[in-house]
Amino acid sequence: MRKLTYFIACSIDGFIGGPDGDASFMVRFADEEFLEFLKSEYPETLPTHGRRLLGIDDLPNKRFDTIVQGRASYDLALKEGITSPYAHLREYVASRTLTESPDPNVEIVSTDLIGRVRELKAEDSALDIYLCGGSVVAGELVDEIDELVIKTYPVILGTGMPMFASGFEMAEFVTDSVRTFGNGAVVRTYHRKR
Repeated sequence: MRKLTYFIACSIDGFIGGPDGDASFMVRFADEEFLEFLKSEYPETLPTHGRRLLGIDDLPNKRFDTIVQGRASYDLALKEGITSPYAHLREYVASRTLTESPDPNVEIVSTDLIGRVRELKAEDSALDIYLCGGSVVAGELVDEIDELVIKTYPVILGTGMPMFASGFEMAEFVTDSVRTFGNGAVVRTYHRKR
């Protein structure tokens, strides 16, 4: 069974973006040390256009071969004219309003997201599934998430878009690793306690 991994960036107080969803303030933490970590450990989590700019488009996928993201996350790429932001992965976008995909590499999941993710998890593959965001999709899929990789940046927002937009229901995870960086970022990895 493949894992669904929520690989997400957030503030110290657990917000993945401001009240309007903007998370551009986090880009400044992508310094040389942090980018080297991403390139060596999670190269497929970098968007295709970013990989090309960094000259690492030829790096093989190490952890994931599939990405699931919400409409708001996908819209960030669409606003830049990019219809397949993770062309090096199989792309799924959860959306109840986007009825037709603007790209043949992107499948729109408009109904039964949980069922579709369970099908993806049941596939025979050595690589896992990357849940990119956003908040609403993570809230809907919280029971399907097997692993959390949380990139926490040293800022407090006070309010904004939470990591999970869902009702109260406790889910317990176990810490696997904690890594700190010179820029103040911390990457914590957890697996679900079942």
